[in-house]
Amino acid sequence: MKWDIKVGREQPYFEFVMREFAPGLIQLGIEPAEVWYTIYGDGPQMLTIGEINNLEKLQMVLESSDWKKLHGKLQLYVSNYKQRIVAHNNRTFQL
Repeated sequence: MKWDIKVGREQPYFEFVMREFAPGLIQLGIEPAEVWYTIYGDGPQMLTIGEINNLEKLQMVLESSDWKKLHGKLQLYVSNYKQRIVAHNNRTFQL
């Protein structure tokens, strides 16, 4: 997942991510693997990588009301949100 934090929403964004978003991902079965915060340069301000053990489980998560609620709340704090599903191949992740 990648996004930019809305201007003026930085503090509530970080509070939401620490208190609700990251724990919510874990509760849904998505294990946060990497988080990148871009301070300078082009590209998304945030890049978050989560891992789950199989595609069927991921599809169930993405269709769940818990994910939709968590995702919807994230949208209050971010813009330019995009997500992508990539198969894990035990090699270095690249965009």
